[in-house]
Amino acid sequence: MTEFELHPQLLADTVEICTLRLCRVLIMNDSTYPWLVLVPERFGMREIHALKEADQQTLMREISHVASVMETLFQADKMNVAALGNMVPQLHVHIIARYEGDAAWPGPVWGKVPAKAYEPAACADTITKIKEALESAS
Repeated sequence: MTEFELHPQLLADTVEICTLRLCRVLIMNDSTYPWLVLVPERFGMREIHALKEADQQTLMREISHVASVMETLFQADKMNVAALGNMVPQLHVHIIARYEGDAAWPGPVWGKVPAKAYEPAACADTITKIKEALESAS
């Protein structure tokens, strides 16, 4: 089996927060929305249905866990969860906290407004808050 590697586009667009049992947890470098990406650490995966059944179940638990933590931490009006993979073929799941009246509401976030990169201190602070919330909710 070949070793897992994060797709170069995900490396460019995100910062790592932590690793769960199955997934690497990344924050999208776009401060417009609280936006995480889960990437199952399985080589060559493109689709959820291609994962082994046990990994599918673990992925769903991790998605639910992260979405619940994000909803509470960011007091979101709605959680968006999506696994598109049209631009980046590596299996990854977006978990985005949304608010009525945010820049893209009620539509999808993709392409609505240009990404606004985090300031380094704000990114570090947000990562710390998310990591602590994920650990305390485990």
